[in-house]
Amino acid sequence: MKRILVILTGGTITMVRNAQSGALHPADVDTFKAFVPELFAGNMEVEMLPFSPLIDSSDISPTNWVKMAKAVAENYNRYDGFVILHGTDTMSYSASALSFMLENVGKPIVFTGSQLPVGVLRSDAKENLLSAIEIAAETGADGKPMVPEVTIYFEGSLFRANRTTKKNAEHFEAFDSYNYPSLAKVGVHIQYRPNFILYPEANMPLFTHLHTCTDVAILKLFPGINETVVRAVLSAPGLRGVVLETYGSGNAPSARWLYEALKQAVDKGVIIVNKTQCSTGTVDMGQYDVARNLLKAGVISGYDITTEALLTKMMTLFGEFPNEPDKVRHLLSIPICGEMTTTSNNL
Repeated sequence: MKRILVILTGGTITMVRNAQSGALHPADVDTFKAFVPELFAGNMEVEMLPFSPLIDSSDISPTNWVKMAKAVAENYNRYDGFVILHGTDTMSYSASALSFMLENVGKPIVFTGSQLPVGVLRSDAKENLLSAIEIAAETGADGKPMVPEVTIYFEGSLFRANRTTKKNAEHFEAFDSYNYPSLAKVGVHIQYRPNFILYPEANMPLFTHLHTCTDVAILKLFPGINETVVRAVLSAPGLRGVVLETYGSGNAPSARWLYEALKQAVDKGVIIVNKTQCSTGTVDMGQYDVARNLLKAGVISGYDITTEALLTKMMTLFGEFPNEPDKVRHLLSIPICGEMTTTSNNL
């Protein structure tokens, strides 16, 4: 019998409607269980671990990521898989963070949530939860977990967590993975795609990275951005890393002041990573002269990484290696758990 631990952090999926007032409020575990009796009638053992208090995903912080990572690590040997219930607004940040904080993952860790609360008639909560649990318990012909990595399951699709972005606040298909294929499609049957799943090296123990650093920033370029704004961001006290969101394949204005501001920041030790504003595609800083200026300034390529993954990767690396900037710079330029493709031939 498979054992699955469901970690409830909060979010819409954990909400129920008060019968008298009609207002939504967080459900306690017993109330939540009552809405999904199927969980406890099958051929697996499902246990629940709620955060106290439950957290709106808008209030999620790195401290909560550490708590999630610890909950998985402390129970890792007792369960075959994990499902983490989370609000959708920041799910891609949290799930990406855990992919970096939990090294050598050999068991499924599936994030899911819902667009409508579990207690609402048309809610997508039950299907998302039940499918996530089935995925977390699934094994291949060799008896090993089918998807031993951190993922997000939502509305029929299973994605690598650090490849996802929330794309829609209105429809049930809330997430997408623009630069990497889905790991599974769920219909009457679950169609897994093992060629795209990341499998760990054999017999490697789980290792946790529980230190984070929030001395990072996102600088999004736009037509008319001025020097005062750019320098204000780049001169923030204690700043260690910047996600530079550029145009197209990694292009930026050719203004001399921008080149100088970026180079001065890099020379002071700030690590700046080029991330395209486009949902699909990759950074290629050798294609246009306006991108070559970024190379000359010492900006490194983020290739096709998402903003969520790049930001959480920075936070984790700066937290783990606070006095090793060269190591952080190197690790930011290569994939460490499938978060980016470093060639121009994206899938």
